Amino acid sequence: MAQVFVTGGSGFIGRALVRRLLGEGHSVRALVRSEASAAKISALGAEPVRGELTDPLTWQDRVTGSDVVFHLAAETDITADRERQELVTVRGTQAAVEAARHARVPRFVLCGSEAALLAGSPLVDVDESAPLRPDSEAAYSATKAAAEKIVLDANAPGFATVSIRPRFVWGPHSSLVEGLAAAAKAGQLAWIDGGRHTTDVTFVDNAVEGLVLGWRHGRPGQAYFVTDRHRVILREFLEAQFALYGVDVPIPDMDAGTAAGAVPVPARWFLGQECTLRTDKAVAELGYRPVVEHAAGLEAVRDSVAADGA
Repeated sequence: MAQVFVTGGSGFIGRALVRRLLGEGHSVRALVRSEASAAKISALGAEPVRGELTDPLTWQDRVTGSDVVFHLAAETDITADRERQELVTVRGTQAAVEAARHARVPRFVLCGSEAALLAGSPLVDVDESAPLRPDSEAAYSATKAAAEKIVLDANAPGFATVSIRPRFVWGPHSSLVEGLAAAAKAGQLAWIDGGRHTTDVTFVDNAVEGLVLGWRHGRPGQAYFVTDRHRVILREFLEAQFALYGVDVPIPDMDAGTAAGAVPVPARWFLGQECTLRTDKAVAELGYRPVVEHAAGLEAVRDSVAADGA
């Protein structure tokens, strides 16, 4: 069994990853900066490591002996200003790479995002040959691209780096879906051009499957898209979950022209553009297959919401 170090382990995807790793018998340490995060990690059965992400001197010695570092920590607020995005996502990633190198960890797996490719145009049936866009006008996308470039450029003999890119990670207690449901209830959400855009999505356990396979089989210096391999219409996908969260107010439509002046990027791109990704590379090189089918994922969300309301 392996010794694993995780950043961002107390987050939505991170908790699912930690549970998976512990379930396979691995030893897991996870970086935390608060008592609340430490409590979440301890409750899962992993070892919390206190430190500041952007200051690797505060935690890098605890990485020693690890077989792999999974780097999930990033700024998740897409509305945060560029300075904040640069600090957490870019400088945080550089710090994580430095810590892993210092500890001579042989494998480094980044939880990336298709957002790193967003610069205004829809992503339609794209594969990993599409370029990163650190020049994007959206700070969130630009910093995601810069962070992935840091990771892949760091690949070297004895230090293999891989990026796994899930799209729209959902599932029980998804902060993304719960945030959109809350915005809908508050009258702060609109369907851009009707919201009937085709999109890929990734159930949280499928994202974790991709991360674990990236560790085991990822080709050094490479990025891989992973999704549910079940494309959906964004509006229908969200409406099915909004019903579970008790959203019972009408959500208005907004034309693209109005949205251009009212909805900032990348939220406007996320809600108003097609995003379809090819997973052929992950299937061929990682042996990736979704471990949770779409219908089972919706049932898991339904059960979770019902349990929380019980």
